Amino acid sequence: MERLAHEIATAGPGMIGLGVVLLLALLAAIVIAAFRRGTGRRADTLERELQNLVRAQTEMQGRMATMAELFGNRQAELDASLGTRLDGLSRRIGSTLHQQHQTTHENLRRLQERLAVIDAAQNNIQSLARDVVGLQAILSNKQTRGAFGQGRMETIIADALPAGTFRFQATLSNGTRPDCVVDMPNGAPPLVIDAKFPLEAWNALRDAQDDDAKRAASQRFRRDLDTHIRDISGKYLLPGETQDTAFLFVPSESIFADIHEHFEASVQRAHAARVVIVSPTLLLLSIQVVQAVMKDQRMREQAHLIQGEVAHLIGDLGRLNERVEKLNSHFSQARQDVEQIRVSTGKIARRGERIGALEFETRADPAADRNDNPSTPDEADDPATSGVGRMKLRVVDED
Repeated sequence: MERLAHEIATAGPGMIGLGVVLLLALLAAIVIAAFRRGTGRRADTLERELQNLVRAQTEMQGRMATMAELFGNRQAELDASLGTRLDGLSRRIGSTLHQQHQTTHENLRRLQERLAVIDAAQNNIQSLARDVVGLQAILSNKQTRGAFGQGRMETIIADALPAGTFRFQATLSNGTRPDCVVDMPNGAPPLVIDAKFPLEAWNALRDAQDDDAKRAASQRFRRDLDTHIRDISGKYLLPGETQDTAFLFVPSESIFADIHEHFEASVQRAHAARVVIVSPTLLLLSIQVVQAVMKDQRMREQAHLIQGEVAHLIGDLGRLNERVEKLNSHFSQARQDVEQIRVSTGKIARRGERIGALEFETRADPAADRNDNPSTPDEADDPATSGVGRMKLRVVDED
């Protein structure tokens, strides 16, 4: 009974009526069985129990109705709450999906931009790889490698020196042809520059993997460098025809630094053989020094012309000084004339003032006036200043 009541209580509103019917049927069956088994003595007891059961059933129906109403309200509240939560969840899911869509779109756009940059970089890398392969092909050929070093040397020489002061592949008296000959000023012998650096042995040293291979490549490079230094000293250093020092051009600053760092003995042998190992920067500096010497020679050659121009300039300056002195004398004479004009105008002004004041008096000594101012003209013949017609006007005050 308790299990049945619990199932009825936990059942939905639609199952409550069915539970009540089943419960009533069960109670009726119990009562009928009790009547059949009981005796007359137990009839009253069963009747009381039946009344108690009927009363309990009525109470249970009331409680079940209350529970059904409560379950109905709770179900409605649950439906409303679930609807509200589902609506909020749907809005949040929609907003989240929209934000994720925007974020995904932005990430895809950035990814496309980065892929474009990567494609451009990959194209540059491929182009660089082709250039490196081409450079490797150039350096693998001795003739082409020599042309590469000579091309750099010729570019530096042609940019730094004026035309006509250097020669490429010139032939010396012994039949040798150095890469470049720079004509020195003041009739000095030309300077020889060689660009045939043993780059093949250097590449073998650079590509060596283990210590034995590096040692063998180092010995080969040292041997080739010493041989090339002896060749330059023997072929290009001709007394009276070339300078007593020649340049060995190295087409790379890094190779030049490595030679001075790891092959000091070869550098010392080059100095002893009067062969100077130069990098592109040192060659440019040396050529600039030669250019300065050439410029100084040209200035010395033109010194007599400059002196002649200075002499002409001094003559012009003397004539200008004479003309200034003449002009100064003219200014002095004009200044004296102006002073005389000022004296005359002063006298005229004073006479005008006397005439305006009616002061006509006879002069006692006209010569004294002339002596006081010798620069004034002779006024004896002037009727205005002579004694003829001169009168004295007296003003008499009348009472």
